[in-house]
Amino acid sequence: MSTIAFIGTGIMGKPMAANLQKAGHQLLFSTHFNEAPQDLVAAGGKTFPSVQAATEQADVVILMVPNTPQVEDVLFGDNGVEAGLASGGAQGKLVIDMSSISPIETKQFAARIKESGASYLDAPVSGGEVGAVNGSLSIMVGGSQSDFDQAKSLFEIMGQNITLVGDNGAGQTCKVANQIIVALNIEAVSEALVFASKAGANPARVREALLGGFASSKILEVHGDRMIKGTFDPGFKIALHQKDLNLAISGAEVLGVSLPNTIKAKELLDDCAEQGGSDWDHSAMIKAIEKLADHSIREE
Repeated sequence: MSTIAFIGTGIMGKPMAANLQKAGHQLLFSTHFNEAPQDLVAAGGKTFPSVQAATEQADVVILMVPNTPQVEDVLFGDNGVEAGLASGGAQGKLVIDMSSISPIETKQFAARIKESGASYLDAPVSGGEVGAVNGSLSIMVGGSQSDFDQAKSLFEIMGQNITLVGDNGAGQTCKVANQIIVALNIEAVSEALVFASKAGANPARVREALLGGFASSKILEVHGDRMIKGTFDPGFKIALHQKDLNLAISGAEVLGVSLPNTIKAKELLDDCAEQGGSDWDHSAMIKAIEKLADHSIREE
C-alpha cells in the first residue's frame, strides 16, 4: 500500500481519492487552499498545512486541479511539491499529474521534477464524475514504461481503460484530442435534438431510436438524456471544457493545424458562459444551439 498525497479533491478528485482510500492506501491532504474532505479524513486521511509537508511524508503525489497555472503553483510555488521533494527526499517518489493541462508546459514540469530525482507521469482522465465515482475512468498516460508500471496498480483502482500513450506530454496531448471529440459529439447531439424537436418530433423518442443505430454514442446516451431532462448540474463544467478547447486551438496554431469545428464548439461554450452557465455541465452546450434556433427541446 502506498502513502499518497492527493492534491485537488473537487468534483473529480474527491471520488478518485475515495477509491484509493477504499483500496487501502493511506491518503494525505493539504489544507493550504481548501479544507480536506471531512469524510475522507474521518476514514483515516491525514491533513497537513502545506503541499510541501504532505509531499515530505508521501511515496506518491497525485494532482487533480483545474488548469496549468494551478498545477505550476502546486508543483513549484511556495511550500509546494518541489520544496517537499527537496526537504523530504525525492528518490523513489512518483509525482502524477491527473489534471488536464498544456502538453507543452507538462514537458517542462516533468523535466524540472525529474531533475530533483523524483519520477513524473502526466495522466489526464476522461469519464466525468460518473467515471470517477465508479472507478471506470479512461486514463491517458505520458512517461516512461518503468514509471507507468509503478503506477499501474493505482490507475487500475481509478480507471479501466489505461494506456501509456508515449513520453511525458503525450498523455496531455491525448486528452486534448479527447476533448475535441467530446465537444464535437456534444455539438452534433445538440443540433440533432434541436432539429428534431423543432420539426415536431419528440426528442426523447428520437434519442431512443438513434441509440439503436450507427449514430449511437456515449454522448447521445448520457448527455442526450441530460439535454432532454435539463439536468445540467456539473459532471464536467463548461468552464473546464472551454479551457481544454483553448489548449487545442492554441496548440493547433503552433502546429499549423486547422480546427474549424473545434473553434465553433468553443464559441458555443463561450455563449453558454455568457448566459451565466460557466458552472453548467458541458452537455448544456445545447442551450447555445437552442438560442440560435429560438427553440427549447424542453418545456421550460
